[in-house]
Amino acid sequence: MNQNLGKLDRIFRFILGVWWLSPLTPQWGSGTNTFLAIIGWIFLIESLVGWCWLHRWFHIDNKNQ
Repeated sequence: MNQNLGKLDRIFRFILGVWWLSPLTPQWGSGTNTFLAIIGWIFLIESLVGWCWLHRWFHIDNKNQ
């Protein structure tokens, strides 16, 4: 599995992931909050690993950016 996320993309995903898992997340409804928590975990894992399955699916490689 090769990395396909650039530095800025990884930083942005990390910040969003931490924000969506923190108590500072806007509280809408239990279904929406669960969805945001799942997306937050996905963003955190992708930012730490440096690989995104959607980028691979659409053949996007911004590792050099």
